[in-house]
Amino acid sequence: MDFAAADLHLAIAHHLLVFALAGILAFEIGVIRAGMTGKDIVRVGRVDLWYGILAAAIVLVGFSRAIFAAKGWAFYSHNMFFWAKIATFAVIGLLSIAPTLVILRWRRALKGNDAFVPEANRIRRARRFLWLEILLFALLPAFAAAMARGYGMMNL
Repeated sequence: MDFAAADLHLAIAHHLLVFALAGILAFEIGVIRAGMTGKDIVRVGRVDLWYGILAAAIVLVGFSRAIFAAKGWAFYSHNMFFWAKIATFAVIGLLSIAPTLVILRWRRALKGNDAFVPEANRIRRARRFLWLEILLFALLPAFAAAMARGYGMMNL
């Protein structure tokens, strides 16, 4: 097996997926705001579905890279920055549940009432969660860069 080629392909896929997820977060923070329309709710609902799909793909490709690519599992499994990155991504995933649930509620409310407008406090709460996700998301490249350079290796 050509580990260098596998690593390259998996790295490219991993980075593209992460950038796409960042784009979705940016889209959601831009759309979920005061003055949202029914059309905005439908759009953000469709895009939010991709958030979950991309997050799952990132985990799948990331672990494939860690296990099957050039550096191998021994490198990653003994690196505290790898585990910090995984834990941070998991927290981001948990934080994403609240906005997803509110978007689903808004979509259901919109089906029953074409004039539905989300409450201001729900919008603020969803935005708070999205901003927390964005702040934590900013840690991921720092952890990845440190990890890739061998910082954080644990001697077991």
